[in-house]
Amino acid sequence: MQALLNAIATMALPTDARRVFHGRGGLHPGCEHWALDAFPPVFVLTSFRPAGDDELAAVHAALAQRWQQLAPGQPLAWVAQCRYDGRTETRLMAGSVPEPHVVTEQGARYRVHVLKGQNHGLFLDMAEGRRWVREHVAACPGATVLNLFAYTCAFSVVARQAGARQVVNLDMSDGALAIGRQNHQLNGLSGGASFLAHDLFNSWGKVTRGGPYDLVIVDPPSYQKGSFVATKDYARLMRRLPDLLAPGGHALLCLNAPELGPAFLQDAMRELAPTLEFVQRVANPEAFADVSAERSLKVLVYRASDVAAAAASAGEAGSALGEPASPDAA
Repeated sequence: MQALLNAIATMALPTDARRVFHGRGGLHPGCEHWALDAFPPVFVLTSFRPAGDDELAAVHAALAQRWQQLAPGQPLAWVAQCRYDGRTETRLMAGSVPEPHVVTEQGARYRVHVLKGQNHGLFLDMAEGRRWVREHVAACPGATVLNLFAYTCAFSVVARQAGARQVVNLDMSDGALAIGRQNHQLNGLSGGASFLAHDLFNSWGKVTRGGPYDLVIVDPPSYQKGSFVATKDYARLMRRLPDLLAPGGHALLCLNAPELGPAFLQDAMRELAPTLEFVQRVANPEAFADVSAERSLKVLVYRASDVAAAAASAGEAGSALGEPASPDAA
């Protein structure tokens, strides 16, 4: 675990939430099971196999020494989480966690929860995706945005801050959307966003009636039984994109499944949404460097041509979907 200890010994004082050490990227042989994140003022160490007491003691010593250098006199707070055999064990190792616990990223504020669950309220690997959304919407003031699998609505926050006129956030989890509302309030954003706790695949009518959209963000779980399985459900979503996008609109497609490379999305898009043109792959944060671009997070941008999107919004593309209408379709 020496690479992890070295990263701690040389880290800068974290201000924004960020990853400190990314063993999962495979760049540090023998440390593939370790990750260290900063959710200021708390550090979160994640191990994807059981962590021994001696290992945790070594991490504590390294953090304590570096923290004394970075923030003399300030108490160290850190959490250890072990994930293995389908179990998650989380322990507060030192200090305390603020309640509420609010962190910042690129000028936005988010509420997080590091002592429960595997997901802490803000996916740090999506920082550059959020930056792309901020910059894209800023260049298209008054844009309308559809945020699918919205979770705690971080994409919505940056879109509204950048000038989006309306963001529709859809997620199956009422709890996640409740935090999403809090995130908007934390950033002084009133109005301009809606929060729909629905199953997407039973809600096409509601989603379509709110469009067409200038930007559609798709950031689903790669495998969540009863919600979304990428190998089966991404295709169902791709078929709908031409209907959802305004002329010249953009789609941001995200996939965090190491076993599926970019070609999984690109090949399916060519077949199922050929009127959408591939624009770029958004680079991942430098802190998430990976030995394999195939395995790392995929964030792809597509654009609807003006003519094709206009035809789709008029309903001409919908007749080719070959799927039964949802119960709430109008």
